[in-house]
Amino acid sequence: MNFQFISMFDIITFGSAARDIFLRAKQFLIGDFKKDHIEKEILLPYGYKINIEEIHFHSGGGGTNTSATFAAQGLKTAYCGVIGNDPEGKEVLRELKEKGVETKFVFKTDKKPTNLSVIFSTPQERTILVYKGASQTLTAKQIQWSAIKNTRWFYLAPLGEGLTKVFKDLIDFAKGNQIKIMSNLSSSQLKLAPKILHPFLKKIDILLLNQEEAQILVKSFLVKQASAKLEGKKLIKKIKKFFPGILIITNGENRVLVAENNFLYSAYPLKTKILDKTGAGDAFGSGFLSGYIKNKGDITASTQFAIANAAFCLQKWGAKEGIFKKNQKFQKVKIKIEEI
Repeated sequence: MNFQFISMFDIITFGSAARDIFLRAKQFLIGDFKKDHIEKEILLPYGYKINIEEIHFHSGGGGTNTSATFAAQGLKTAYCGVIGNDPEGKEVLRELKEKGVETKFVFKTDKKPTNLSVIFSTPQERTILVYKGASQTLTAKQIQWSAIKNTRWFYLAPLGEGLTKVFKDLIDFAKGNQIKIMSNLSSSQLKLAPKILHPFLKKIDILLLNQEEAQILVKSFLVKQASAKLEGKKLIKKIKKFFPGILIITNGENRVLVAENNFLYSAYPLKTKILDKTGAGDAFGSGFLSGYIKNKGDITASTQFAIANAAFCLQKWGAKEGIFKKNQKFQKVKIKIEEI
């Protein structure tokens, strides 16, 4: 056994790795769309060529995006996932190494190409075309369990529908080795039967959801009682009945809510110029855990850094260019604390 290969990591992230292509054009038209709660749509004239004013290439995916913040904050970080054996995968790998993320747990496959996202961007919003490729092929057999057992934290970014078993294996392994877990559940995980999802939730230390995801989770557990949409403290109270850990709910430009034990921490996002919204959620989640580790569990400091990291991310193209570096100063929002 190569004992040099077994080392202590502060965090190992799991989730997708992707190549992101950003397109911005004045010819992207915005129209009204009244279906499935969607109010606007980007219109592409059928049969036309559209001139693109700006094009940007970056790596993306929840697993790699979050790893970049952790590494930038001086935490010993590795990413575990799958890329395609293709130029896009090589570029993802190169960028991870450039950011200081350990890549020895990244696997290459010929079965599928690297995940790819094409982002149609306007000054107001963006629409993303997503190809879920190589990242969906991760198996428990690929993970080098003995080499990651000394890790302090696992960060589980959204995992696809086909990775439910890997998700379960990661959580069980973490709990069996005193590794703490922060998770941002995917929509497919949130829709699992309560008898499957409930045991998972009890083992997660920090759970990050947006408003819509939180409502899906409540509905899956309470069914008829959740016919009306819950918000704010009412939503927090419902989820805390079956989730004992630290709960975070984001809601776009509205208040961020963090519940720990019997206390609710809340704050509004920083107002900032928005260039690109891609990766802001990943920047928030990884920012919170970075702050939590570095500030020894201080929820106020963790929330302040998460909000600032997400706001800074919004000002740059891609999910990794606008994240804070270690010891970089940032604006701190006011945190309100009340009993739940």
